[in-house]
Amino acid sequence: QMELEALRSIYEGDACFRELSPVSFQYRIGESGDPKAFLIEVSWPETYPQTAPVISMDAFFNNTISSAIKQSILDKLMVEVEANLGTAMTYTLFEYAKDNKEVFMENQPVNTVTSVSNSISIGAPDVPPSKKKEKKEQLSKTQKRKLADKTDNKGELPRGWNWVDVIK
Repeated sequence: QMELEALRSIYEGDACFRELSPVSFQYRIGESGDPKAFLIEVSWPETYPQTAPVISMDAFFNNTISSAIKQSILDKLMVEVEANLGTAMTYTLFEYAKDNKEVFMENQPVNTVTSVSNSISIGAPDVPPSKKKEKKEQLSKTQKRKLADKTDNKGELPRGWNWVDVIK
């Protein structure tokens, strides 16, 4: 098929492009570390391009994007599809998505992911160890070593400290 050949040559060496099958393609819009990057998947039904390709954003890559935004991106892409029915349009769709990435994702709150992970790390787990470390720094190296040998970082004896060591 002509379009398949064209896509392969256009996107050859493009890390964003993936051919899942000869009728199914993924394209990542944005760098992989970009919080506003997203992935669109275009699949061709047998009657394509007389009928619309199937465009999906179900990839796991998109799992941080709200469903409302996915839907709005798909809606905008479908408008583009309607305008291009009857022509090979996969490249057009990918390029359209690239050109409109900022518009597509303008309502995607970038901070959601980071703020959630920050609040988790502020929580209990990180605080006690750092306090304990400060205290331990006043010990000599041998004291530290003895402490480390005897206890885990909570100052409790590790499970099985008095078991017979079979391994050795």
